[in-house]
Amino acid sequence: MKSKILAALTLVTPLLLATSVNAANPQHVKKLISTGECSGCDLSKANLSGAHLIGADLRNANLKGANLTNANLEGADLTGANLAGANLTSAFATNVDFKKANLNGVNFSRATIYDSNVYGASMNDLNITNAEIFNTGIGVGGEDGEIPDWK
Repeated sequence: MKSKILAALTLVTPLLLATSVNAANPQHVKKLISTGECSGCDLSKANLSGAHLIGADLRNANLKGANLTNANLEGADLTGANLAGANLTSAFATNVDFKKANLNGVNFSRATIYDSNVYGASMNDLNITNAEIFNTGIGVGGEDGEIPDWK
């Protein structure tokens, strides 16, 4: 009986470890929520739904696959951040610095994106369905368009 339990644990343990390796660092999530600063943090697949991240410092953070539904990112600095596949449905992203960020596959549906810097950002396969976008270099088509940089 003991050998069967040991064999089962031997088979299951790698699966449990594999799924936890790709998740956000809990200490980084706590740091972000308590201080608003988490530059370079691992927040991949973090559930930040409804979070108030006003003015947050998320430069070079890994937010790949993160859930930022209904999050308030007003004035946040996401320069160089990886948001590939992140869900920003109904997020408030006014005056956000997305400069040189990876926005590939981001879901911005129903998001409010005003006066945000996307200079040098990678923006393939964005979902901008019903998003309000003003004074920001995100749009449909126009590969030859110039995106200004904030100074």
